[in-house]
Amino acid sequence: MAVINIFTENIYKAWQVDEKDVIDKTKKLLTHYIAKLKDSSCLAGKVYDSITLDIVFCDSEKTHELNKEYRDKDYPADIITFAIFADDENSFIFDGDINLGEIVIALDKVIDGVNRDISFSKNKEQELYFLISHGLMHLLGFDHRDEEEYNFVIEEQRKALECIDYDKI
Repeated sequence: MAVINIFTENIYKAWQVDEKDVIDKTKKLLTHYIAKLKDSSCLAGKVYDSITLDIVFCDSEKTHELNKEYRDKDYPADIITFAIFADDENSFIFDGDINLGEIVIALDKVIDGVNRDISFSKNKEQELYFLISHGLMHLLGFDHRDEEEYNFVIEEQRKALECIDYDKI
């Protein structure tokens, strides 16, 4: 199994996420996805020694700015993914490392969604891991442009979340 490198940065001061726990659980989620979905992901047929990704925690003001600048969408998002490896046909493996990209999560939107009961989750930590698992699917090249793709992504997320005891978070 390849080495998994996950780097986190929290620029949202109102919620001091346990970044070590995020890294540990994200590694478990990614390991699950690779074991189950590698052959249908952007990793299919690739030879690599390590995989790297970044997770940035911010506020909805930042995701609004990123959405406008990079996606021509004028609204804040709870999550934005920049799938560097999956989305670029010129992507490359440098020194045996695949840089999957970056997951950006607006923590205030996570809290707001749970507080307004408009999320899949019972608490903000569950919602955070739901979004991270969703972002990983995007980084691996999976999308949800139609109902069939959406159902596939959600079902795979549910399976993956079991490996981190999601229901006990």
